[in-house]
Amino acid sequence: MTYSLVKAIHQALALVTILFFVWRASRAVLNPASLPRWARIAPHVIDTLLLAAGLWLMLLIHQYPFKDGWLTAKLLGLLLYIGLGTIAIKRGRSTRGRALAALGAVLVFIYIVGVAIYKTPWSWL
Repeated sequence: MTYSLVKAIHQALALVTILFFVWRASRAVLNPASLPRWARIAPHVIDTLLLAAGLWLMLLIHQYPFKDGWLTAKLLGLLLYIGLGTIAIKRGRSTRGRALAALGAVLVFIYIVGVAIYKTPWSWL
């Protein structure tokens, strides 16, 4: 596959990931018990494909975390996004805590997109 196709797949999966996250997080905030079983499984499949496409891109462009600053920032942002997402969807102790974690996760996702677009840890700045 060409770089352009892998990049398009990665971008499409990133869009699906954030849309699905916002839907799941809103359900978790408003009615935590209302998430159907498939909504707990599908994100793992989508995120695995997203990560695989990202790793493929990394190999295609020969840039790597801890060597290239923007990829290090993207990786650290991803870890923070995952942590906040976990709090927002299943580990948050209160509605307010889950809502704040969901907002934080979305903001971190926006930061990651800026890093990817501008290839700098400064993201949108």
